[in-house]
Amino acid sequence: MSRRAVIVVLDGLGIGPAHDTATYGDTGSDTLGNTLRSIGGLSLPNLEALGLGCCAPLTGVAAVATPSAAWGTCQPAGAGKDSTTGHWEVCGLTLAHPFPTYPDGFPDQVLAEFSRRTGRAVLGNVAASGTAILDQLGAEHQRTGAWIVYTSADSVFQVAAHEHVVPLEELYAACAEARDLLQPPHGVARVIARPFVGDQGAWTRTSHRRDLSVPPPGPTLLDRLAERHVPRLGVGKVDDLFAGRNIASVHAASNAEGYHLIGSAMESVERGLIFANILEFDQTWGHRNDVPGFAAGLEELDRVLPGLLARVRKDDLVIFSADHGNDPTTPSTDHSRERVPLLVYGPGVRAVPLGERSTFADIGQTVAEFLGAAPLGSGRSFLGDVWNG
Repeated sequence: MSRRAVIVVLDGLGIGPAHDTATYGDTGSDTLGNTLRSIGGLSLPNLEALGLGCCAPLTGVAAVATPSAAWGTCQPAGAGKDSTTGHWEVCGLTLAHPFPTYPDGFPDQVLAEFSRRTGRAVLGNVAASGTAILDQLGAEHQRTGAWIVYTSADSVFQVAAHEHVVPLEELYAACAEARDLLQPPHGVARVIARPFVGDQGAWTRTSHRRDLSVPPPGPTLLDRLAERHVPRLGVGKVDDLFAGRNIASVHAASNAEGYHLIGSAMESVERGLIFANILEFDQTWGHRNDVPGFAAGLEELDRVLPGLLARVRKDDLVIFSADHGNDPTTPSTDHSRERVPLLVYGPGVRAVPLGERSTFADIGQTVAEFLGAAPLGSGRSFLGDVWNG
């Protein structure tokens, strides 16, 4: 089978409240809606033509009468609101229970064992913004060489170290020790290496971040495709989110690099799945409450869209969606529990309304059917609704 599927996850690009947003403490979050309202709208003609304005009311983005893609939204069905749970759900694995979080820091015994294993002391152990904690502890880290350990509202154990103080390979090895250490009941979703450079007042996090996720506890779309020997290529941190299981990725440090890599993959990959994560809506702008940056990122996406779609072949199925929200207009700097946009494009696709899907897993179930893989554990395929090919 020569079919190709492309899943583009626009990390953090939620499109309004989920059915249980209030339960997660995220009342008022609406990443796309609030961002566009706060700046009085944007000109996004290519996203508008695709059908983005049909997914939800958006300031400045019209609901066109004849969009070029099928459109809808997806509700989150599983527990959690982070990249790991979101991407797993996209791939048909829905979690019943959230990963543990540590708003008051990790237990003393966990930090003591981490320090013993790595041979360095620990600073921080708080829930904090990644940039704020560098302002607070970066100079002390330079002086002492101790790890900066912190978390967030998500299930993450983050280890920051200056690249001129701790070699990258030592930081990565320490994070591997943390991943081995953090097992249930402290089985956090991700251990994240957060290297940085600079000096007090001018710290900069580098592109050498590395995420170590727990392995998915059940089969995913990637596993089902591997069983049928269907090729799979990741763009961005996708391999990290699946603990490298049945996916290899080319990493990107920016949205622009991610778009370039998607385009290159569409030129070279003959069949199978291209699975991309576009990171800056979340990492660079959402977590920093950077509304102008977020808006500029939307304009950048709109500019590159025609070039990406020009590479689409006759038997391609291209899906744009997201994994959670990260509203830059709210006081919070963390992820938000939101539904996500769903846009499905291709020469063989009927541009029809797909409604509000009950789970992100409908995406994975559709791709599994499209590429001839065994059905997934969650989700309902919409392939019959959209495919003319």
